[in-house]
Amino acid sequence: MVTRLAILGATGSIGRQALDVVAANADRLKVSVIASRRNADDLEILAAKFGARAIVFERDGGSAALVAAATAQDVDLVLVATSGIDGIEPTLAALEAGKKVALANKETLVAAGHLVRRFVGGAGDRLRPVDGEHCALWQCLMGTRPEEVARVLITASGGPFREMPLEDIARVTPETALRHPTWRMGPKITIDSATLTNKGFEIVEARWLYDLTYDRIDIVVQPESIVHAMVEMADGSVKAQLAEPDMRLFIQYALLWGHAPSPTRSMDWSRPRTLSFAPVEAARYPCLDAVLRTARSGDLNAMVGLVAADEIAVERFLKKEIPFGEIAVYLHRGAALGRAHGRSAEPSLAEIQHIAATVSGALRAEPVLR
Repeated sequence: MVTRLAILGATGSIGRQALDVVAANADRLKVSVIASRRNADDLEILAAKFGARAIVFERDGGSAALVAAATAQDVDLVLVATSGIDGIEPTLAALEAGKKVALANKETLVAAGHLVRRFVGGAGDRLRPVDGEHCALWQCLMGTRPEEVARVLITASGGPFREMPLEDIARVTPETALRHPTWRMGPKITIDSATLTNKGFEIVEARWLYDLTYDRIDIVVQPESIVHAMVEMADGSVKAQLAEPDMRLFIQYALLWGHAPSPTRSMDWSRPRTLSFAPVEAARYPCLDAVLRTARSGDLNAMVGLVAADEIAVERFLKKEIPFGEIAVYLHRGAALGRAHGRSAEPSLAEIQHIAATVSGALRAEPVLR
């Protein structure tokens, strides 16, 4: 049986790697629709190559166009590989329409996990995690009863500044922050990986995907990026998922919902390897602390504000308008603004969009360094 796909964010890092997976599994996967925020020329080339319709966010109707793609009759599975708040609406629309969703957009669960849970109970056939850590966790948790799990551990490489003197980190440049030691990703997620904001987001995602309380979700630094997640059992034993750091492995698992021959390389056990683990050094990653404090507060409006602030902060840092050390300040301010502008304990989609727009507008209006 062939699964018909809509790929939202097709010209980004995850989208292009997903198309590699489709090409390697042409007997099982077919692309019906591809969408991108911009990059119309690249999108048309990809559409012609894969026989798909092309939708450009900034040309064809914005969010409404993404919703139309996500709910199209000739689509069975929607890969949401866009970044930012814009991924929430098509994800919810796809789930409401009975589609299956492979989710690579962190902000959807971080800002709107409570809305997603109204359609699905968590990770499973209808909501398939694409993030390497969460795909790995899902594999480790298969066949395990909830009462057998003591806690889960999400791994982090530690980013490019894991060993840099603390006094130097606040002055790093975009060029150095974009040099991730093990993964090749888009600029936004690469900066979030350098600050470990992404690991804070993954903690929140795990809360919604696996119905775990925050005290049962931890982060451990694993510099080689070989161990992607671990599950510590109640008896003290540990299950772990190991693989080379290649996102196509996790994308394929999500799209096919299971193991299959892959375009990725297998582990080479003929050469010596070292696997090292270390705790997260809190002082090195103030953005992670900002995310976790907001998440543990339980204030969903504050979390929406933080997500919106992160987008602005990363954008400004990449443009060299603010220093690296200022990103955490933006996150705290975004959380405070979200808390102040929230109208209900569980914000609706419209309220989430209102908070995000309000926080973004407030932060964009502030002067920047030149």
